[in-house]
Amino acid sequence: MRPENQSSVTQFLLLGLPIPPGQQGVFFTLFLGMYLTTVLGNLLIILLIRLDSRLHTPMYFFLSHLAFSDISLSSVTVLKMLRNMQTQQQSISYVGCISQMFFHILFGALDNFLLSVMAYDRYVAICQPLHYTTVMREGLCVLLVAGSWVLSCGYALLHTLLLVRLSFCADNAIINYFCDLVALLKLSCSDTFLNELVIFTVGGMISFLCIGVILGSYIRIGTIILRVPSTKRLYKAFSTCGSHLSVVSLYYGTAAGVYFFSSSWGSKDIIASVMYTVVTPMLNPFIYSLRNRDIKQALEMCVKRIKFFKW
Repeated sequence: MRPENQSSVTQFLLLGLPIPPGQQGVFFTLFLGMYLTTVLGNLLIILLIRLDSRLHTPMYFFLSHLAFSDISLSSVTVLKMLRNMQTQQQSISYVGCISQMFFHILFGALDNFLLSVMAYDRYVAICQPLHYTTVMREGLCVLLVAGSWVLSCGYALLHTLLLVRLSFCADNAIINYFCDLVALLKLSCSDTFLNELVIFTVGGMISFLCIGVILGSYIRIGTIILRVPSTKRLYKAFSTCGSHLSVVSLYYGTAAGVYFFSSSWGSKDIIASVMYTVVTPMLNPFIYSLRNRDIKQALEMCVKRIKFFKW
């Protein structure tokens, strides 16, 4: 890195959530409870998938990676926020901030790719049920997950390399509880045109690809079902796609709701961040456990085994 491109800032200040000083303890307890629920719920999903042979299918293979991604996404951001709330310190080192931004982009992109892969899996399960095991073979499933990881890492690394070449001057206060890429670009005193161009082009292509696969899969599923409508087919489609469709609606619906119905532009980024890194990862295990018969049966079997060994 050339000397003129080196940052003069050694740390950043995370201003965090706009919480009144007297209510810090209440919000700390609230977010700690939500974080623990996220970790325990998603770990339970992963454990059940590993232990129950009936869940060794492509859908649950993808779900286990989504659960791991949700744990990681929440841990990258929420743990630092909880520490800052407890210690009343808002600083984060330059290296720590860049690292946090890298992993936030990585796991955020991974969530998008995995949701689109799961949508394709549901399309094959409903529209090509006789060829499902042939199409969604183990090699393809591993390739789809590996490709999602590689593309997410590449996307996060691209933004990180473009960011570290920028200079940061006097203003080092980030109006959020973690190091967000857009917030860091606003603090830079260098030309950020290339960074913004990559966000709109590469980020737009990834978003368009993921949303296109999801919409295309469900449009095709709806077309197949409505071609010969029957209560049995509707029930089968709903039981097969209900959980995934609920997660997709929660994931993308919250963003649309925040940016369309929030009146304050300053609060939109913080609200969206809380929804993505705290609320959505916490609710995903509940959606899959409450709406999914296989997960319920696996959980009941696990409880029975524990009771048996205790006895």
